[in-house]
Amino acid sequence: MAEGSNKLTRRKPVIGITMGEPAGVGPEVIIKALADPAIRQLGRFVIFGMNESLAYAADMAEIDVYWHRLQHDSSRAAYELVHDVVVLDYDELSMLGSAVNKPTRQGGAASLQFLDDAIAAAQRPTAEAGIDALVTAPICKESWRLAGCRFPGHTELLQHRTRSKRSAMMFHAPQLNVVLATIHLPLMDVRHVLTIGAVFDPIDLGSQAMRRLGVHQPKIAVCGLNPHASENGQFGDEESRIITPAIEAARHQGIDVHGPFPGDTVFRDAVSGKYDLVVAMYHDQGLIPVKLLAFDEAVNVTLGLPIIRTSVDHGVAFGIANQNKAHPGSMKAAIRLAARFAKSHPTADAGRKAV
Repeated sequence: MAEGSNKLTRRKPVIGITMGEPAGVGPEVIIKALADPAIRQLGRFVIFGMNESLAYAADMAEIDVYWHRLQHDSSRAAYELVHDVVVLDYDELSMLGSAVNKPTRQGGAASLQFLDDAIAAAQRPTAEAGIDALVTAPICKESWRLAGCRFPGHTELLQHRTRSKRSAMMFHAPQLNVVLATIHLPLMDVRHVLTIGAVFDPIDLGSQAMRRLGVHQPKIAVCGLNPHASENGQFGDEESRIITPAIEAARHQGIDVHGPFPGDTVFRDAVSGKYDLVVAMYHDQGLIPVKLLAFDEAVNVTLGLPIIRTSVDHGVAFGIANQNKAHPGSMKAAIRLAARFAKSHPTADAGRKAV
């Protein structure tokens, strides 16, 4: 009995992948990533997208078709997965938004439908056509806006769809881990939405995520908002009024957290091994060092959700789409991390837990 139970817990996770913006590099990085036998061994895969776009990307890259196609709304799509890679094909959308490499309403509507269906699958048991983890290819935020979507990105939409009380955007790379206090905001608006809770949550969620990654006592550094972390109030009071109280609250929860530190030096300390995770106050403060150090290796992870979600750390790259120029490194890393998280929840079908 114990042996059979162990076999069940060691089953390959079912990982869903959304194609993202049809006119971007999503189809190409997915096809190239899953063409690697080492990546395919990590799980079984369900791609939510357009078979025509995926086949075109494979042809451009001289990759033989290795997947099984199912119409997304057919009765057969409620499957017990028997193939290593299945494409749930939205062929009715294949002529919409994929012919021109620019933002379109049609492209936004298509990528939203892929995502909505994948989120629904992530909330079902695998025996009911569910998935254990979700990996997302890049979407075009302008296409979403044109399609009438009010969410500026994946993270905000995922939090809303899963009714999560809080979430945070984390970037995981071999050299550096970063979590953001604010996400898709104009820089001028950051100081108006930054609160003690907005700083505490990424510290707390980031600490939990690092423990799941095997760092049992993560050491966390927190950036200041202002130059030199305000240098004792000379350049602003957000450090003393907001960031320091959040750090103190996290310490009361037993988290090993330090700061606030100047944003121009703290990442160097983290890369040298002094800290396991850095909490950045705004998008570019955290993303510039990550992309500088690990553009093809970094993974975007949404923390705080009842489902597992990872993503590439790059955009749709319209300028190189459909030219066989996209590098699949970040997609491979996103798949690896999704499989790693999924394997830490062998009883996921019995109840989803926040990442």
